Amino acid sequence: MALEMVLRNKLKEKDILLMTHIVVGYPSLEDSFRIVETMVDSGVDLIELQIPFSEPIADGPVIVRANRRALERGATVETCLNLAERVVREFDIAFLIMTYYNILFRYGVNDFISAMARKGLQGAIVADLPPEEGHDYLEAMQTHDLAPILIFTPATSDKRMKYLASFGKGFIYCVARKGVTGAETSFSNSLSTYLNRCRKVSNLPLAVGFGIQDRANVHFLRGKADIAVVGTEVIRRVEEQGIASVRGFIRGLR
Repeated sequence: MALEMVLRNKLKEKDILLMTHIVVGYPSLEDSFRIVETMVDSGVDLIELQIPFSEPIADGPVIVRANRRALERGATVETCLNLAERVVREFDIAFLIMTYYNILFRYGVNDFISAMARKGLQGAIVADLPPEEGHDYLEAMQTHDLAPILIFTPATSDKRMKYLASFGKGFIYCVARKGVTGAETSFSNSLSTYLNRCRKVSNLPLAVGFGIQDRANVHFLRGKADIAVVGTEVIRRVEEQGIASVRGFIRGLR
């Protein structure tokens, strides 16, 4: 089933979905599996699997550190894709790849997306690839019926939003503020106004990420967005308190 329909069906049962994020290979590949298992058991609706990269330009220090440690411990694109195949097989939720274009370029765009399709992934977020430079990527994603997730920011003009939305499938990722992941976000009227703009230009579900840290943040997004994205805070808790801490945190968000 296409990603958008998976999400629409879940939204019939829940007023807001939760998407979480891991860096595959951090703290180790087996720990990555355990974190996914814990998050699924805690009620997460979909998960981003980040393939570690040496220059993750959209990410803040917590996720940058996790990328570096995963690479130091031997994570490769192939081992990440194999882990993705394993979790897709084991757990009945949607999984996406999150990465940067250099990973696809070095692997081969068509080969990478074919591998995603074979392993049961449903979409990808390629954070540094604009549509103007992503023709091969977008074409291959369409061929394999996978969802390219496009990104809006508060600085994106309405005209640019409409252009980006024309290429998107699955959902739109609305970055809550300027900057990198992990910094504090102001959940305020300006964020509501921005999300209203996003809603006007796309009928796809809206996901909001960058700075969601607690239940109050998720509650604020109810009625304004469809998916709350929690990334840095999960990785921070794994780093500081261990995998067991993730269960209570996730369950407390909603």
